[in-house]
Amino acid sequence: MSRRSAHLGLALAAFLFGASFVVIKGAIATLPPFAFVGWRFLLGALLLFAISLPRDRAVWRDGMIAGMFLFLGYAAQTSGLASTTASNSGLITGLYVVFTPLLAAALRRTTPPMATIAGAMLSMVGLALLTVGEGFRLLPGDALTVLCAIAFAAHIVTLSRYAHRHGVVEFTGVQLFVTAIAASVTSVFVEGFPLPPREVVGALVLTGFVISGGAFLLQVGAQTVIGPSRTAIVLGLEPVFAAATAAVVLGERLDGRGWLGATAIMIGIYVVLTFTPPELEDLTSAEAISEAH
Repeated sequence: MSRRSAHLGLALAAFLFGASFVVIKGAIATLPPFAFVGWRFLLGALLLFAISLPRDRAVWRDGMIAGMFLFLGYAAQTSGLASTTASNSGLITGLYVVFTPLLAAALRRTTPPMATIAGAMLSMVGLALLTVGEGFRLLPGDALTVLCAIAFAAHIVTLSRYAHRHGVVEFTGVQLFVTAIAASVTSVFVEGFPLPPREVVGALVLTGFVISGGAFLLQVGAQTVIGPSRTAIVLGLEPVFAAATAAVVLGERLDGRGWLGATAIMIGIYVVLTFTPPELEDLTSAEAISEAH
């Protein structure tokens, strides 16, 4: 793969990740959120298991730990989409890039770099402009999506400890499988775990096979050519694609304050990605970020 092909592949992956918010929002109007997550990730896990079946006990042990954070992130994100816009969901989810170095620094009991703090503050201002309604109250769907971003950040920090020990496909497959089981069990108790109706099958195939499986593998291949830092910056286009797709497909429109908030979030994410010091680079690299889609 050439550098040009790698950049184009990453841009396609970012588009697919961003467009998935519109697909999921439409699907959960018919299939409840936990059931959708369960069926989606079961398909993704089966695809990756077909490529490389994990046999090592250690990969299952570490994958279960990381997979629970992945489940919490997707459970919060998909549930939040039921009561927020696809554009808001995409933009807020992108804040995991900002939360990751902050969480890592807290766990290490160190002070985050000033650039990281500045990027986080700018992103928080953007979040307030984008989401806070009258009376300065964060809407429920947006609040759930903030929790999703925090869970994804915790997931990435966990990956920094375990991911290097295992093959990428096997380790990711276990995480997708854990997410599928956790979501399915939750759905049994709160939703009855319904079978997906015919009109949702296309969304499950797209998000399970194409997004969780295909786009992820495309991203990993591109990263081997252009490296983690540049990959992470290209993937920062995901929230932009999410907002653009929501505008075209769903007719969602940001008002002036919303555009200002979205711009502040994107600049904050860019600052964190660009000025993260080398010792934290592993936590904001595409290898870690790729696990969060």
